Parts: sequence; C-alpha cells; structure tokens
Amino acid sequence: MKRLIIAFILLTVSMTAAWSQESAQATFNNRLHDFGVIKEQGGPVTTEFEFINTGKKPLIIIDATASCGCTRPEYPTKPIKPGKKGKVKVTYSPLGRPGAFRKTVKVRTNGDPKTATLIIQGTVTPGKK
Repeated sequence: MKRLIIAFILLTVSMTAAWSQESAQATFNNRLHDFGVIKEQGGPVTTEFEFINTGKKPLIIIDATASCGCTRPEYPTKPIKPGKKGKVKVTYSPLGRPGAFRKTVKVRTNGDPKTATLIIQGTVTPGKK
C-alpha cells in the first residue's frame, strides 16, 4: 500500500511538472519602476513593463487591475506567441496626490504563474495654488 501511495505521488508531481513546462509564461524584464520626483501639475506619467512569453503555449493576459483609480494599466488583448514580447503600459495621474506613492498592478494570465505584480513608485511635489 505504501508503494502505491508513493507511486501515485510521484506520478502526480511528474504530471504537474510536465504540464507547467508546457504552459505559457510571462517573464518580465523588471517588475518595479521608480518615477523619482514628479510634479503634481506636470500631468500623467507613463512607463512600460516589457515581458516575453518564455513558455511553450500562447500567453493570454486575462486582465490587469490597478490598486488605485489614479493608475491605469493597458495590456495586449491578443495572445502572445512563445518567444515573442509584449508590454504592459501603466499610467499614473499625480494631480491632487502630493507626497510619496507606491501603486501595484496585478496582471492575470493563463500562464504559470497565473498572476504577476508590477509596482510603480515615486514622489509627487505639490503644485502651485
């Protein structure tokens, strides 16, 4: 009985490993962007997080959700083929938000892992009133 349980566990682990190697995978060059010091009255600032599908199946970004309404993500809506690159564009609006900020964008995919967290940060200097 013990051998049967061990064989079942080994089979399950090997099947999981084989499946994860066959899935899509978003590999980001960088998951953090620091805008440094930006002006409140300077308008929105934008950065792009580049990734490559290092998996073996097409990568689909299901959605990208920001931690705040002041942050707006944009992402590819078409599948990214294995070996191809894509970008998640993130725009932050500093108006009415003086001080330090750190915001996240959760990117959900069909890949492994299912979720990637991107971070933007910086400091907003107050505008003239």
